[in-house]
Amino acid sequence: MGSHTRNALTVKSIAASKAVKLRDGGGLWLVTKGGGRYWIFSYTFAGMRREMGLGPLHTVGLADAREKAEEARAMVRRGLDPLAARKDEQADTPKLTTFGAYADAFIDAAVKAGRWRGAKTEARWRNLLENHAKPIRAKSLASIKTKDVIAVLNPIWGSKQETAEKLREAIERVLDAAKVEGHRAGENPAAWKGNLEHAMHKPNQLATTSHHAAMPYVDLPAFMKKLAEVGGVSARALEIAILTACRSGEVRGAVWSEVDLKAKVWTIPPVRMKSGKLHRVPLSDEAVRLFKKMKEQSINDLVFPGIRDKKPLSDMSLSKALTSAGGGAYTVHGFRSSFRDYSTEIAHAPREIAEAALAHAVGDTVERSYARSDALERRRALMQAWADYLSSPSAIDSPTKPSVS
Repeated sequence: MGSHTRNALTVKSIAASKAVKLRDGGGLWLVTKGGGRYWIFSYTFAGMRREMGLGPLHTVGLADAREKAEEARAMVRRGLDPLAARKDEQADTPKLTTFGAYADAFIDAAVKAGRWRGAKTEARWRNLLENHAKPIRAKSLASIKTKDVIAVLNPIWGSKQETAEKLREAIERVLDAAKVEGHRAGENPAAWKGNLEHAMHKPNQLATTSHHAAMPYVDLPAFMKKLAEVGGVSARALEIAILTACRSGEVRGAVWSEVDLKAKVWTIPPVRMKSGKLHRVPLSDEAVRLFKKMKEQSINDLVFPGIRDKKPLSDMSLSKALTSAGGGAYTVHGFRSSFRDYSTEIAHAPREIAEAALAHAVGDTVERSYARSDALERRRALMQAWADYLSSPSAIDSPTKPSVS
C-alpha cells in the first residue's frame, strides 16, 4: 500500500463514473450495492482479508471516507483489528441509547460538572426520570414519539401539575442533549410550544396554585401565639420563616456564618437562593431574639439543626410545626403571600420594596434600581412593622398599622 497508490479519486470523477467499484487506493473502495454507493475499507489482519463498511456516499464524503480509512490503517499498524474494535464499541453504546440509561448519565454529568445548586435538585431529577418516566426508560432514544411523552404525563397531569410540568421539562432537556450527541433526530416530542400545547391543556391556574394555600394575614397574630407554645427546633424555624418572609429551604439551610446579630442582617449566599443572587435579610428585633435563642443551644454550624448529625431539618418538619399550631389547612410557602398582602393592604409599602423583601426578580427600571441598591433600611422598617403586627393582640384592633414609604 504505497502512498503513490492513494487518493486516486476526485469528487468529479466519482460523480462522472458509473462503475460498480471505484478504487481510491490504500484499501479504500467505493462500491455500488442496490441503488446506493458505499465506502468499503479492505485490509488484511492476522493473515485474513477483511472488509469494513465506512458509510454511504450521501452521508460520508470523499474526505471523510479517507479520514476513516486512515484511522483504520493506523489501528492495523498498532496490531488492532478495526472491525473487532467497532463491535466492542457498539456493544457499549446500546446501553446509552435507551432513555433510562441516557437520562441517568445526563444527571451524573450535570452533578460532576457542578451545574446544580445542591443535592435536592439532583434528587428531584432522579425521582422524575427514574419513577415518573418509567414507561419510556426502556425505549430507545430514537424511537420516542409525542404519544409516548403524553402517556407518561397523563397520569399526573392536572392532579400533580407542578410535578408533571417539571417532568415534561426534564424529558425535553434529556432528549435535546440526546439529539446534540447524535442519538436521535427531528423535533423534540416533549417540547411544549407548537407541540404538546395542542394536545395537553394546562388546568385552571387557581387549581394549580392551591398547593400554596396562604393563611389570611388577619389570622396570623393569633396563629403566632399558638406557634410560640409549640416546642422544638422546627417551630422556631417556622417562626423565622414567617418573620423574614423567606422560603423554607433558605431557613432550613441557614448557617451561623450568614447571620450578623450585631448588624441585624442575615446574608443568604447566591448558591442558596432560587434567584441565584445574594439576598440580605434585615432582621426585626423579634427575629434577632429568636436567632439568639437558637445560638444558645447551638450544636453545629446549622442555625436549625435536624435530628440527624449535621443534617438540616426536613421540608416536612416545618409543615408538621404548622399543623401542630393549628394551621394544617395552609402551607409554609403561603406565608410569603400573607406577608405580600399585608405589605400592600396594611403597611402600604411600595411594590418594589415588598418585592425586594421577597427576593423576587423585579421588572422595570425603578424596581431594578431598588434591587441594585438593596434598599436595606427601607426593607428593615417594613420587616419591623411586620414583626410588630404579628405580635399584636389581634389583627383587627392592631396598634401597628404603619405606612412604610
